[in-house]
Amino acid sequence: MAIDEEQIRNWLLEEDILRERIYDENANFHYIINFPSNNTMDIINPKTKEDVLIIGCATEVSQEEQDIIKSTPKDINQEFIWNVRFSLNEMLLDFELEHPNDQLTRFIITEDIFEDGLSKHVLIKSIKKVFKGKLQCIWILGKTYGSIKSSNKIDL
Repeated sequence: MAIDEEQIRNWLLEEDILRERIYDENANFHYIINFPSNNTMDIINPKTKEDVLIIGCATEVSQEEQDIIKSTPKDINQEFIWNVRFSLNEMLLDFELEHPNDQLTRFIITEDIFEDGLSKHVLIKSIKKVFKGKLQCIWILGKTYGSIKSSNKIDL
């Protein structure tokens, strides 16, 4: 059974988080939402799986942070990647980490909701969960590399 796009749209409007519907040749529908107001996320119903809704958030690591990561010893970078993996896994989120040479450049966090379990409550909880996964990554990044950034400033 297919997911009711109008119902999803109405729930997003009710919560005042719908930004726009975008064209996506691989999706029955694809919405961009703002949750919270300064963070962009995607809500996608793929053509290949009409009974699933994907909540997703892709995040690029800033150039400044990438420069810090590149100048950090490999063992610290590897430990950071493992900490992110363990943390997101504990949250039961799906994720992709782009980390060539153990240097994180981008991460994508998703959660699927199947049609038979879809409700407004589940949708909003999943949106919040994906956002919390993003925050978790940002916090681990800050904790791991913040002290390195501070010590670099002292050396200047």
